[in-house]
Amino acid sequence: QVQLVESGGGLVQTGGSLRLSCTVSGFIFSINTMGWYRQAPGKERTLVATIGSGGSTNYADSVKGRFTISRDNHKNTVYLQMNTLRPEDTAVYYCNARVSNYLELDREHWGQGTQVTVSS
Repeated sequence: QVQLVESGGGLVQTGGSLRLSCTVSGFIFSINTMGWYRQAPGKERTLVATIGSGGSTNYADSVKGRFTISRDNHKNTVYLQMNTLRPEDTAVYYCNARVSNYLELDREHWGQGTQVTVSS
């Protein structure tokens, strides 16, 4: 019913930049909070950044000043601009969105994940 498709991951050197995108498709009345989470090998999935439907943002302390989350409501797409990347940013990055339609209210959906690898 609802799909999240991510793109933009890859391999980059320390100090480099990447931009992740995630588009939500399917039967959608509205999308509330959208966000990015990441999971490094052997670790739990943790929040990177979120953005509300009105544009309010929240960031993990470890990425403040380096990452910027944004969204295009017309395209149902959320972006994560990642600058000054560090090896510790290496992880699988997952898109998250809370979607409402005639079947569900504010239900959480996840993308399949995209790998980001930062070489030292």
